[in-house]
Amino acid sequence: IMVTASHNPAKYNGYKAYGPDGCQMTDEAADIVYAEIQKTDILTGAKTMPFAEGLEKGIIEYVGDDCINALYEAIEARSIRPGICKTAGLKLVYSPLNGSGLVPVTHVLHDIGITDITVVPEQEKPDGNFPTCPYPNPEIFEALRLGLELAEKSGADLMLATDPDADRVGIAVKCKDGSYELLSGNEVGVLLLDYICAGRIEQGTMPKDPVMCKSIVSTPLADKVAEHYGVECRNVLTGFKWIGDQIAKLEAAGQVDRFIFGFEESYGYLAGPYVRDKDAIIGSMLICEMAAYYRAKGSSIKEELERIYAEYGRYLNKVDSFEFPGLSGMDKMTGIMSGLRENPPKDFGGDAVVKVVDYKKPEETG
Repeated sequence: IMVTASHNPAKYNGYKAYGPDGCQMTDEAADIVYAEIQKTDILTGAKTMPFAEGLEKGIIEYVGDDCINALYEAIEARSIRPGICKTAGLKLVYSPLNGSGLVPVTHVLHDIGITDITVVPEQEKPDGNFPTCPYPNPEIFEALRLGLELAEKSGADLMLATDPDADRVGIAVKCKDGSYELLSGNEVGVLLLDYICAGRIEQGTMPKDPVMCKSIVSTPLADKVAEHYGVECRNVLTGFKWIGDQIAKLEAAGQVDRFIFGFEESYGYLAGPYVRDKDAIIGSMLICEMAAYYRAKGSSIKEELERIYAEYGRYLNKVDSFEFPGLSGMDKMTGIMSGLRENPPKDFGGDAVVKVVDYKKPEETG
């Protein structure tokens, strides 16, 4: 179980339940756990114990250095072009948004050769109240504002921000005129996919019959890029647990090394099967490595994005966010979905609906 504010306001505690393989539980397993929770009286049924007693009895354990170092090694082993950052001279501004990313992200970046890292001082130390931005989500401008201001003052090449539990990473790149441009999760996902595919083919490390995964709400541009490189693109339901589920299926078939990349438009990336959830540490490493490589060949992340658009076509990205708070919000969402299923729209903006696909019906989606 992971209790985390993640990218949400401080008043929320995110409760993430994981299975034995480190993947968030999919619906079937979650239903079993939830049924047991419903049997427990929240006032009298929950067992408690002082923290010190739990440590003494061995019920509570701190994560050891051996585990942490194994994670760092697994991430750094996924470098596409090892050593490229050591001579690039990248200048970076980084913010952990008052969360947990500071130590692991800067550790890995230092290991791969990035030494000029300026951390946003107001957002450096963990603080669950998130005093600088009440909604510490790297998808929104306000969360990145302090980092962007520092980048402009220092002339940094890149500005990165990880959300409080360090599984999402937002990015701003420096343009030729000195301004900074925020890239969407879709844009970074496609850039990383292109970089990983081209690099692994060049280095001779691309597995046979490679697989990448993305959520159904992420850009179809990724399908085109994957097709170009001969990579199978699997589209899954929203939630990184479904990407982790695909990795588990590959592992069960003895083919886990086929998985090369997964992403969601909400700034979540994973390059390799060493964990089963999105990981801002490897995301940050590969973004910096990508920037270093493109600089070495006289290009930039922004220019490479334009190259991708020129080659495959320009795709419009826009995300709308709607909040449905509390139990009444859950009921409202259920009602909206039921209404769509029972009475699907006949037209949108005067254009007739040609086909309705219900992702709850496997026979319609495969």
